[in-house]
Amino acid sequence: MLRAALTALAVLCLGVLSAAAADDTDSPDRALADLLAGARAKIPTQCDSPDAGTLVQVLCSGTLRVGVRGNYPLFSTRVAETEERIGYDTDVGRAIAAKLGVEPEWIYVRAATRISTLAEGGADVVIATMGHNTRRDGEARFIRPHYYSSETIIVGPRDLEIANWDDVRERRVCSTIGNYANSHLVTQGVRLMLFEDAARLPEALNENVCVLAAHDDSFMAYYLGEPAFGDRFERKFGFDQVPWGMAVAQTGTDDFALALELISEIMHRDGEFLALARENGIFTSFLENQQVLWQSPACATVAALTDPACVLPALDATPPATRFAPEVENSVAWMKDNIGFAPELPMLTSVPAFELFMDGIVNSLILVVGALAATLAFSLIFGFFAALPFRASRVVAWGIITTLQSSPVILTLVVAAAVANTIFTYSPAVALGSAIVALGLMNGCNAGQAIGEAADSLRAEGRYGTGFSAALYWAAVRRSLTQLLSFLVNAAKGTPIASFTGAPELLSALTDITSFAAGRVTTYTMVLVFYIAVVFLVVWACERVRAKLEQREARA
Repeated sequence: MLRAALTALAVLCLGVLSAAAADDTDSPDRALADLLAGARAKIPTQCDSPDAGTLVQVLCSGTLRVGVRGNYPLFSTRVAETEERIGYDTDVGRAIAAKLGVEPEWIYVRAATRISTLAEGGADVVIATMGHNTRRDGEARFIRPHYYSSETIIVGPRDLEIANWDDVRERRVCSTIGNYANSHLVTQGVRLMLFEDAARLPEALNENVCVLAAHDDSFMAYYLGEPAFGDRFERKFGFDQVPWGMAVAQTGTDDFALALELISEIMHRDGEFLALARENGIFTSFLENQQVLWQSPACATVAALTDPACVLPALDATPPATRFAPEVENSVAWMKDNIGFAPELPMLTSVPAFELFMDGIVNSLILVVGALAATLAFSLIFGFFAALPFRASRVVAWGIITTLQSSPVILTLVVAAAVANTIFTYSPAVALGSAIVALGLMNGCNAGQAIGEAADSLRAEGRYGTGFSAALYWAAVRRSLTQLLSFLVNAAKGTPIASFTGAPELLSALTDITSFAAGRVTTYTMVLVFYIAVVFLVVWACERVRAKLEQREARA
């Protein structure tokens, strides 16, 4: 009886020890220790090897190069007096460096350069308020479990009624280049004004550059908490909840990525992420839920890093594809394989980008035709008053002409847009109309001056007397035909600048596309080719008109 009991006890102890051994083998702490020990063992021989991998290179250098935002309140800012970096992201970077036994080195990145910095080897890891979405999965390697989460919110004046997307459509919204939410915004008919630095968004709202701004709630919370800003502006609504991910380069980072994943799991389980968030005064509900999750038996193992029940999926930010996207992608792949170079054509592969692209072309053609018509009309109007022999009319005409000639083109466009938006509610039609008027005024006044000078010259020649007549006027128009046609060409060339005042022409549309898709070089090259073709067509048409008029005069 005693022997049987002792035997049962021994079996039970052996089972407990075996289970403990198995648990220890699958422990993230044990896995991390083994991974780092293996990497450190390579230091004597592989520090100078290009194939050593990022983890070994970090341990060899004793430095972890961390990409962080330059100025993102509560997450990464610099104390002017001490030059110290403070914020949640930088504290996370310090904690990870400490677990690796190295020192952090801060590499400043912007929203638009976070991923490119990794691809170019400028940083080992980026911890820079970057949402993890499916589009970015093809550009960088994201670490899971995620270290934070947020959603994009629309912020605007308290007295402005904004409840949903219908209230935002066709309004101008400020955002940042590279913001994952831009693709969602443009599909809702929003006109974007883009900035490189998120810190410009609150300034743009305060200065009435934008009526609304869109960015992470984590960023806007800081400013909305300040009385001067919070008294004027408020959160309207939010969308696209997205987990934040640290990111590393796609190649040479297998061991490094695994080390960061194990560290992230441990920091969630032990509440380190949560403690750092509380110290920096940011929202903690996501981290509280993550701590409970990673403390549970189901997620307390290394295997949990690949378990969908434990790790969050990336936000699905892939826009719907056009019906001809496969053919475009096959053509691009063929060019890359056979030529060694292929353009990126997001405007042909996704529905939102394609719709923006086609709208941009149509609006640009409307803008060009409108600018030509406005230039011709204003040139005839200014020319008429400048050609009159009456002193009062000529003084007024020359005063207006001189004022417009002295004003920079962009300033005239801005003033015209401001006046139009004061009278009418902003819409693409209003933006295009104000740009057409401004371009017509700028170029028409110059052509009108030429008509007035031609009229003075004809009077001096005595061919039409010293007064004013229709014959004199049309003779002056014919004599100044060269200048008139040149300013028509100039009006066509100047239409892309209308994008700076919100006119939804091609340059503006492609800027919106590149705010959420790659291929900036290709898209802006397309703008150049498009406007070269438009100007060439206008020049050809003007020359045809000149030739016909000269033939008619010769027959007369």
